[in-house]
Amino acid sequence: MKHITKNKGWSFNWKEEYDVIKKEVYKLTIVNNPNIIQDLLSVTIEQDHVFMDLLESAPFNIGKHKIYEGVAGNLVAYACKISFQKGFEGYVSFTAKTKLIDHYEKTLGAYHFKNQPMIIETEAARILVEKYFKI
Repeated sequence: MKHITKNKGWSFNWKEEYDVIKKEVYKLTIVNNPNIIQDLLSVTIEQDHVFMDLLESAPFNIGKHKIYEGVAGNLVAYACKISFQKGFEGYVSFTAKTKLIDHYEKTLGAYHFKNQPMIIETEAARILVEKYFKI
């Protein structure tokens, strides 16, 4: 956690997120380099779905010159996989910044209704899990 700080280019306080008992924090690394974190995800397991609290790509995976494509999608797919494993039929919800709503609708198959969180339903979740986990 000492390398995941704002002065290293990360936007969120991941140590604080990690310390919340009800939240689960996952990291994405690559096979031959497990010490470099590509992306982070924090989720809360609710009664009937998985809620994504935070999702953040490493600073070097953001923008035009990012090193890897799809790192965020990979962890969203993982949240969907957890949802299936918990018996929630793939349902995942999250709050999106207004400027990213269209992007999430197109890339994740999520939908947004008025002021509610975005939702990924079963079929979109299945597509994401199959895309990233080749099951």
